[in-house]
Amino acid sequence: MSMTDPIADMFVRIRNGSKAKFEKIDLPSSKMKREVARILKEEGFIKNFKIVTDERQHEILRIFLKYDANRREVIHLRRISKPGRRVYVGKDRIPSVMSGLGLSILSTPKGILTGQAALKANVGGEVLCYVW
Repeated sequence: MSMTDPIADMFVRIRNGSKAKFEKIDLPSSKMKREVARILKEEGFIKNFKIVTDERQHEILRIFLKYDANRREVIHLRRISKPGRRVYVGKDRIPSVMSGLGLSILSTPKGILTGQAALKANVGGEVLCYVW
């Protein structure tokens, strides 16, 4: 059975894993998920990620979750653009998340970028999520 929103599934797995205090989570890999994980690592919301292969030769994205000193989750995700309602923004309408404390992740013609990187690249795109 196919999944209608694999990015939302990724966010739910991260959110549930963080609440359950898991060290790592596994999910089916895709190019878009790898790019979102790369951004989350660069911005310091997750420890690391890597691609592993299971016994059936399927790629699995393994994400190592990050916590603060009191073992509270450091990542909060909110899906913006959904299959039933796509949200696109122009280069001059890129949203600011929590007055600059968070970040937005966009799918642009130049790839998956943060809101700040999209501003520098002078492109708009589909708003995938907010992270804070």
